[in-house]
Amino acid sequence: MQNQKPAMLNLIVLAVWAALTVNAHAAPLKVETSKSSVSALFKQIGVPIETKFTRFSALVEYDAAKPQNSKAIVDIDITSFDLGDPDYNQEVQKKEWFNGAQFPKANFTAGKITPSGAGKLEVSGKLTIKGKTADVSFVLNVKKEGAAQIFEGSLPIKRLAFSIGDGTWKDTSVVADEVIIKFRIVGTQ
Repeated sequence: MQNQKPAMLNLIVLAVWAALTVNAHAAPLKVETSKSSVSALFKQIGVPIETKFTRFSALVEYDAAKPQNSKAIVDIDITSFDLGDPDYNQEVQKKEWFNGAQFPKANFTAGKITPSGAGKLEVSGKLTIKGKTADVSFVLNVKKEGAAQIFEGSLPIKRLAFSIGDGTWKDTSVVADEVIIKFRIVGTQ
């Protein structure tokens, strides 16, 4: 009978530890890529152009009660950049632009997520494109629609900071330096 007490105590400690571990982390969401999107908005000769990335993945662990416990990682397949024309799509994969053969993925990893008002979060983290990493931050809009959790935002970047458009393409009068990465991530439990 005495040997059963330590075993029972160990079982209780293990159950408490498991419960704390589960509650310490946000639950991962199933990202619905068919309802989600990642695009880039830029100006070419002053004309706004919005393009999309057709392939990306996201890992989102979201805790609405404690957003600071949330995590987000987004990987974008650079080779899926779609300008709407196969020749243009092939051109932007060249070394002067994305260099998709050497750098096929872009990545954002959230480092800090803090509440910033009703339905808003301030997100900061690391963005890596074409082998260059920069600290970035942006406001994220969060809303619930039925069973879905929706995250929307935009992140302005300077393309030249990531060596996107080298050589003669550094001329910002043709393609503007500012690019806005827009995203909408839809996830469910």
